[in-house]
Amino acid sequence: MNTTVKPVILSGGSGTRLWPLSRQLYPKQLLPLVGDKTLLQDTIIRLENFPNISDTVTVICNDAHRFLVAEQLREIDVKADALLLEPVGRNTAPALTLAAIANRELGNDDVLLVMPADHVIRDNESFQKALNEGAQLAEQGYLVTFGIVPDRPETGYGYIEQGKEIDKNLSYAINRFVEKPELELAKEYLDSGNFLWNSGKFMIKSSVWLAQIGHYAPQILATCEQAYQNGKSEMDFYRIDEEAFSQCPSDSIDYAVAEKIVADDEDKSIKAAVIPLDAGWSDIGAWAELWKIGKKDSAGNVIQGDVVALDSENSMLFSQQRLIAAVGLKDTVVIETADAILVADRDKVQDVKRVVDWIKSEGREEHLNHRCVFRPWGNYDSIDMGERYHVKRITVDPGGILSLQMHQHRAEHWIVVSGTAKVTRDNETFMLTENESTYIPVGTRHRLENTGSIPLEMIEVQSGSYFGEDDITRYEDVYGR
Repeated sequence: MNTTVKPVILSGGSGTRLWPLSRQLYPKQLLPLVGDKTLLQDTIIRLENFPNISDTVTVICNDAHRFLVAEQLREIDVKADALLLEPVGRNTAPALTLAAIANRELGNDDVLLVMPADHVIRDNESFQKALNEGAQLAEQGYLVTFGIVPDRPETGYGYIEQGKEIDKNLSYAINRFVEKPELELAKEYLDSGNFLWNSGKFMIKSSVWLAQIGHYAPQILATCEQAYQNGKSEMDFYRIDEEAFSQCPSDSIDYAVAEKIVADDEDKSIKAAVIPLDAGWSDIGAWAELWKIGKKDSAGNVIQGDVVALDSENSMLFSQQRLIAAVGLKDTVVIETADAILVADRDKVQDVKRVVDWIKSEGREEHLNHRCVFRPWGNYDSIDMGERYHVKRITVDPGGILSLQMHQHRAEHWIVVSGTAKVTRDNETFMLTENESTYIPVGTRHRLENTGSIPLEMIEVQSGSYFGEDDITRYEDVYGR
């Protein structure tokens, strides 16, 4: 085939059931859960050396994650020709429509390879073999999806019934899509050998998708066109217009188009195909899934971090900050972070979402972010907090610049631990180096910059009556916040 294959990465999820490691502002796809690279990075890396693969990607992500996504792409030396910021979530059909519009606006008609950013594939050779079949069918005008060969009667996934063979042992027509079944029906599906799990991965030419979404879901196409055209470029990102996109129906690729193509007996101008995929796939929907695919010790434990496990078996023990000492545990999940600890029966980890819902209902913030909060200029770690003080360890990357800002309710003391800081305080600008400090009174405009070549490490001691992030009045910000 000659058509370029363009990776379209869907990175809008929040990964609630992987709390406390996955948070709303730092979700699972941005975490290194199964190796040194994050799930987002692995999603792109596994396409290396695939024929006709584009040297750029399209990523659709939440506005709040934009700098994290951009930094993770930079770390693996991958460029995005379109980094689209969704102002609100509207499911996968609108996301793919935005990607197809962006592809068209660049003057291209690529085969779009649509992939969630939070899946694991263990057998990359089998995966690329399936992609090769999919790319050939997509170039012929097919909508192609990939069905996972099931190894158990799973009730948590939708299914695809494969029909007539298209290419021997490689691809099949789709008889129907099936909702998540009850256990007995799932057992029948498994025994039949004709049903596959719906993976949420697709391949389709950009022009074909736009034609079909316009035919089967014209309101989605119309609102996405308006939202894209009314959007604006901002640094390396393209910000989709919120007012228009908020009016877009929320629907999946399956419901909006794929199922209707299969059910449409009159219009055979486009066909749908499913390719069986047996490549060690997992969507890591909960801690139990991560335990299943994790490297186990002789007792069946998956261990990461500072952990000692005595007389414990078939458990997942993850330490981020402190020592976990486990004695006599069985089928248990223990996840430790700086500000929260999860202890759960491995068979009950799907209910972690209930914990997150409780945290939200109590007005707490452990569902939003970790104690260490990442910003486009670096990060800060809340070391200690009391009624009238808040202590942070701040790291500013080389070239990083905080916004010119002011606080109404707190003063700040800055102490440089290492590196060099350029400080703006009202009308004066000066440099601070190791072991030097300064004071920022309440109501003073100030800015911090790292003009050096190494990270700037400093301690900030805030004192006052209120420390919320909404006590920030920004006057200038190079990151457009």
